[in-house]
Amino acid sequence: MADGAASADVDVASGGRSHDLRKAPGAGHAPDAVGKPAPRQIGARTFDFARRTAVMAIVNRTPDSFYDGGRTFALRAAVDACLAAVADGADWVDIGGMAFSPDTPEVSAAEELDRVLGVIEAVRAASDVVISVDTQRPEVARACVLAGADVVNDTTGLRTDGMAQAVAETGASVVIAHSIAQPHRHHRRPEYGDVVGEVAAFLSSQVQVALAAGVPAERIIIDPGHDLNKNTRHSLELVRRLEEITALGYPTLVALSNKDFVGETLNRERPERLWGTLAATVMCIERGARIVRAHEVAATVDAARMAEAVLGLREPAYLRHNVS
Repeated sequence: MADGAASADVDVASGGRSHDLRKAPGAGHAPDAVGKPAPRQIGARTFDFARRTAVMAIVNRTPDSFYDGGRTFALRAAVDACLAAVADGADWVDIGGMAFSPDTPEVSAAEELDRVLGVIEAVRAASDVVISVDTQRPEVARACVLAGADVVNDTTGLRTDGMAQAVAETGASVVIAHSIAQPHRHHRRPEYGDVVGEVAAFLSSQVQVALAAGVPAERIIIDPGHDLNKNTRHSLELVRRLEEITALGYPTLVALSNKDFVGETLNRERPERLWGTLAATVMCIERGARIVRAHEVAATVDAARMAEAVLGLREPAYLRHNVS
C-alpha cells in the first residue's frame, strides 16, 4: 500500500510474543540509521515494505493468456482491466504482451510493443499506480519505460544480453525472477539438488549483475519464480522455505496466482484455484514476501491486509466487537 496509508510504527504484543516491526523479513534493502528498512520509492508511490504488502494486478494483452484465454487482449479491455484493478485496491499493474510459456506463439519485439505501449500510455495518463512491463527483451523494456512504465519485470532474471544495462540506463526498478530455460523454450523435467538453495544462489548472482550494470540496490526486487521451470514439489518447497529467499534482503515478489502447483496440489482447474492461491499467498507474506502478483485483486487485497494485521503490521480498520 502507498505510504500515505501506513500507520505509526508500534510493537504489538500477541500471545506473549512481541513483533519487532523493524525486523520484518524481506522487507527491503538499505536500512536507515535505526535498522528499519527504508521506504521504497517506485514510480510516484512510496512503499513501506516493513509494514505493507503491495498487490500487483496481472493484465496480459495476449490472445492466449493461460488464465483468461485472451479476455484482456483488446486494447480497451486491457486498459479497463488495469483501472478496475486499481479501483479494487491494486498498488501496481503488471502488463505483458507475450506469455512466458513456450506453448504459445512467440511474437516479435515490434508486435510485443504494439500490444503493451498503448496500455501503458493510457493507464499512466489515468493513474499514478505503479506500472511494470513483463518482458524479456531490452528494447521492449526501454520503450515501455519511456512510455510511462516504472518497473521491468524480467522472468529470465537478467540473462538476456543487454537487459541489465537497459534497466540501468532507464532508471527503472527491476524484478529479477528465477528461471533456467532459454527465453520462450521448454525445460522438461527440471531437476534441483536443493531448489531453494539454488534459487537463492541464482538470485544473489543476478543481483550482482544488476549492481555491476549500475542498477542501484534500492531499485532491485527478487522473485523465486514459482512454477517457472519448476515442478509442483519445487514450488511447494519455495513457499515452505521462502524465508531463505527473503533473507537475501531485497523486497521479494511472489507470483502464485492460479498456477499449476496450486491446481495439482488441490486437483483444481484454473477457475477454481483462488482459495488455494490465497492460502499460499498468506503463508508467503508470513515468511516475508512483500509484493504479491494476482489475477483476483480484491480477494488478494483482503488476504494481504488480514495477514498484516495478524502479524502486527497494521491496525484493524475499526474496533467495535466487545469494545465498550
